[in-house]
Amino acid sequence: MDFSAFLNTVITMFVILIVGFVLGKTNVIDSTASKKLSKLIVTVAQPALIINSIISSPYSADNLKLAAISLIFAFAMHFIMALIAFVACLKLKEANERKITEFAMVFGNIGFLGIPVLGSLFPENGAFVASFFVVSFNILLWIIGLGIIARGRDDIKMNVKKVLINKGTVPSLIGFVVFLIPAVFPQFALPVFVTKSVSYIASLCTPVSMLIIGALLAPRSMKDIFGSGKVYYLCLFKLIVIPLFFCFTLKLLGFSDFWVLFVTAVSAMPSATSTSMFAELYDTAPGFSAQGVGTSTLLSIGTMPLIILIATKIVEWDIGLFNIPI
Repeated sequence: MDFSAFLNTVITMFVILIVGFVLGKTNVIDSTASKKLSKLIVTVAQPALIINSIISSPYSADNLKLAAISLIFAFAMHFIMALIAFVACLKLKEANERKITEFAMVFGNIGFLGIPVLGSLFPENGAFVASFFVVSFNILLWIIGLGIIARGRDDIKMNVKKVLINKGTVPSLIGFVVFLIPAVFPQFALPVFVTKSVSYIASLCTPVSMLIIGALLAPRSMKDIFGSGKVYYLCLFKLIVIPLFFCFTLKLLGFSDFWVLFVTAVSAMPSATSTSMFAELYDTAPGFSAQGVGTSTLLSIGTMPLIILIATKIVEWDIGLFNIPI
């Protein structure tokens, strides 16, 4: 496995974060600007990222089967992480910080960081499989994620319409429809200007998100950023405990080496920038959220290679109770 793409991607993100930090210090990006930029990402750029991640993959029967399996793994992974995060955060006393910690444990940076990293770790089909984890991520972001933020608040209403029709489900449906059209019309292809437009808008996600996180970190001192035990508690679970749990469990159940390594790698991603997006949009400890996302991303430079190295050793063990042929 080649980790150079991972390291280059993370370093690039931190350069942009530093630029955002400077812009926050100089008040170029103030609280009003960061909230508007967060809304831009959540309402426009993220839906474009979902659509782009699906329509960029060619249709085939094998890819359709792989997509279905990927979605099953993705939804199962997120629900299990939600259960682990809920239990792990019961001990935290401050309500908003508990919500953000729980949210950040469940949702990792699968799209912005995960797709290029997993594509380099698994060159044959890593990016394609990761795109369907992004679909699960963005659907559950508005179900599990918003549910966490809305807990105990009357100003955020959860209803069936919001669960079924939201900024995750609608673009996912659009992407699937476009992905499946060649099954009926083999010669179908979207116009180049459409695919390029979607791709360009989707590309806003990473740089704008990192600028926002940097700006949100600007008012906090270095002690606040790097000296919080609560943030390290989040990072311990997000970057180490949860990935190793999935690695041991999937290996013990007898899944193939690919799925053991892939799910371990996905779950080892640092906390998603969507954590800060939602914290900013719903006024739920935005500074603490930026601190958690920033610190987890920094630490992931070291933990991600370590977790993958451990996982490659574990898949060599003969401990599978079953032999699941996928």
